[in-house]
Amino acid sequence: MIELSIGLPSFAATDPGGWQHLFDLAKAADEAGADRVTVSDHVAFGERLDDYAKPALGGVEGGRQPTGPDGHWLEPMTTLSVLAGMTSRIRLRTNILMAALRRPVVLAKSAATLDALSGGRFDLGVGVGWQQAEYEAAGLPFGRRGRLLDHTLEVCQTLWREPIAAYEAPELSFAGIHQMPKPAGIPVWVSGTINPAVVRRLGRFGTGWIRWGRDADDPTAPARMRDALAAAGFDRPDLRVTGRLGVVFGPDDRPDPAATVAPVPGLIATGVTDLMLSALDPRLADRPRTWLVPLVTAFREATPSANRAPARHT
Repeated sequence: MIELSIGLPSFAATDPGGWQHLFDLAKAADEAGADRVTVSDHVAFGERLDDYAKPALGGVEGGRQPTGPDGHWLEPMTTLSVLAGMTSRIRLRTNILMAALRRPVVLAKSAATLDALSGGRFDLGVGVGWQQAEYEAAGLPFGRRGRLLDHTLEVCQTLWREPIAAYEAPELSFAGIHQMPKPAGIPVWVSGTINPAVVRRLGRFGTGWIRWGRDADDPTAPARMRDALAAAGFDRPDLRVTGRLGVVFGPDDRPDPAATVAPVPGLIATGVTDLMLSALDPRLADRPRTWLVPLVTAFREATPSANRAPARHT
């Protein structure tokens, strides 16, 4: 199945005066038949935002943090809980949650609750982030962020799967722990570049790979990641892989559905399964259903017939 995700504007450089535009876009995506909405995460900011452009820290070469330190960022689990009550069928994903900044037992409970209340629609997208100040504010060592994320996922999946949970690791030990409700299965999406730590994390925990950094737009990346997983002993023929899709505007300054989805067949040919379209451009806030319905229709027409799912126009 080739799927379409809509990246929601859950942050703003300055106070937007309300978040109705976010609600309207999520509801329009649900009604238009898009497959998923996603929201971003930052818990807090320091003042070294230029670190975003440093790949060695987890950033993107040449990239720029989209807001200043006083940007308004909504907490993603809370935001998706609100959106779950406003929608009926669309999936809800964090993109990405810095999961290590949350206590694992609390995150496991929050995620299971959101999945239960949304009718099994929650996807957990995770990554290590790039900002040392956030880890310091949480009292956590930035240099161990990869291990902290693995530990968090280990605890979450233990609590989700075991009727009476036990866990033993240097960071935490427990036994005889009960936590309900149990989710039927929360897909975990792992963000990162192709490197040994991300390959192991994806192989151990992941349903899908959220491409990042130098691998975000490299057409060879999906095949290279699948090869890396196989070399590491993980057989993942069903791996989901994201690709980025940009909105193309026509001469009338309105989205051009045909031009927007034109790259889709080529992206699918590289091994991409999930196209992520960012709706952060302020021109997309006005009457979102008027451009989302034709765009989703064009997207379905651009995907192989076996993968088409009819858009739901209500």
